Amino acid sequence: GALGGLGLWLWRRQAVMAASEEDEEEKELRQRFMAPPVSGLRELRRRRRELRSRMELLIMETQAEVCRALAALDPGAAFAVDTWERKEGGGGISCVLQDGEVFEKAGVNVSVVFGHLSEEAARQMRSRGKSLKAKDGKLPFCAMGVSSVIHPKNPHIPTMHFNYRYFEIEEADGTKQWWFGGGTDLTPTYLNEEDAVHFHKTLKEACDKHDVKLYPKYKKWCDDYFFIEHRGERRGIGGIFFDDVDSPSKEEVFQFVKSCAKAVVPCYIPIVKRHCNDSFTPEEKLWQQLRRGRYVEFNLVYDRGTKFGLLTPGSRIESILMSLPLTARWEYMHTPPESSKEAEILEVLRNPKDWVH
Repeated sequence: GALGGLGLWLWRRQAVMAASEEDEEEKELRQRFMAPPVSGLRELRRRRRELRSRMELLIMETQAEVCRALAALDPGAAFAVDTWERKEGGGGISCVLQDGEVFEKAGVNVSVVFGHLSEEAARQMRSRGKSLKAKDGKLPFCAMGVSSVIHPKNPHIPTMHFNYRYFEIEEADGTKQWWFGGGTDLTPTYLNEEDAVHFHKTLKEACDKHDVKLYPKYKKWCDDYFFIEHRGERRGIGGIFFDDVDSPSKEEVFQFVKSCAKAVVPCYIPIVKRHCNDSFTPEEKLWQQLRRGRYVEFNLVYDRGTKFGLLTPGSRIESILMSLPLTARWEYMHTPPESSKEAEILEVLRNPKDWVH
């Protein structure tokens, strides 16, 4: 009897401890993230030394950090948190704020997907120089990332975009190819040199912690990538951009990506604070709408992430097209007057500047 009583006591004690652990886990989830991670907190803890798990935690933390910083500036608005599953494998968390006082549309998405690459997606990667050897026509892959576009209401606050991602592919012989990509860039409606310098300097500091050659290299890559060829102009005033980075080592690239992700809030939030009470005219709002049209053109015609998402079976179209603004405008043959503020930003978009020297 005594032994049976002891067994029952031990069982109850374990049950109470397990419930207490679950409560702690729930509490931690609420404090750290916008929603439970796609892979589950326990699974991430179990595999916490693996880079895939560390990257998933980083993108979850980045999402929460950015959402909370934006929500603090627009207290009347709230993020809709939308978790979704992909039947082919994985899922994601979309956090979208719409029609706030400060932000017309702000989205911060996390996705962790796995399965087999579609032939079209594999073809797109091979066109970038990847030699991928499929087994029975199949290429197992895992992709994860955090992606955000922020479209403010006030034309004196720039639009901002960032994206940091990790990709892994298993080839026919079992070897794994991996790489990181990402970047952060700014798209102002009107040029403010102080904002441009602050933005670029903050990103340069994040890059310089790892290698002073990285910022100039990735700044140029950003200017070249966000080029709307049919318009002869950049989408914005750049920032940094990189893709297919797989050296010097997995750990070193991860640490670099982490520094860049941590630079998102300090490079952008001070700019929003500086301009959120600026007055603006209907003409300035109109110019913002026309510039938004250019943003849409780039994203739908050229953006690699949008194209990959649209070519991936089971991908979530709402999340992929979250980057598009709530409103935009296209006017036939619109040309701003010479020496105007509108012409000034166009000059910089056609001829990128060095903002930090």
